[in-house]
Amino acid sequence: MKKIITHLFLCLSFGIAINAQAADLAGKWKTLDDKTGYARAEVLITKLKDGTYTGKIIKVHAIPNREAITTCGKCEGKLKNAPLVGLPILSGFKLNGVKDNEYIDGKVIDPLSGNTYQGKGQLNARGNVLTLRGYVGTSLLGRTVSWIRIE
Repeated sequence: MKKIITHLFLCLSFGIAINAQAADLAGKWKTLDDKTGYARAEVLITKLKDGTYTGKIIKVHAIPNREAITTCGKCEGKLKNAPLVGLPILSGFKLNGVKDNEYIDGKVIDPLSGNTYQGKGQLNARGNVLTLRGYVGTSLLGRTVSWIRIE
């Protein structure tokens, strides 16, 4: 009986570790154009020492029959005309302590418009799809996109 309880405890502990890992936002993500469904870019999200997450573009994909965009022409300040590869587009995201797999209090830069938005994100249960919402003021006034985990 003692072996069964020990085995059960180890299995449960392993399952909890897998769930905790699935909730981690860090990794490589493929962004999808919400109008065409084509891959737009790849973003590397990393966790900083303070527990927040940041993301930068590491690769840009061309969308068929559209002019390739390689710089943030509509961005302001030091990001004006900055190359898209290396552009920091996510910052300040932190795990919501109340709702599983939700990340809140972030900032999102849309490299096409140059605008910065408040952001929040939700990982699906498997941790391989990120639903990211950028908004102004209240999250009711915004836009939602889905990203697919690459690694």
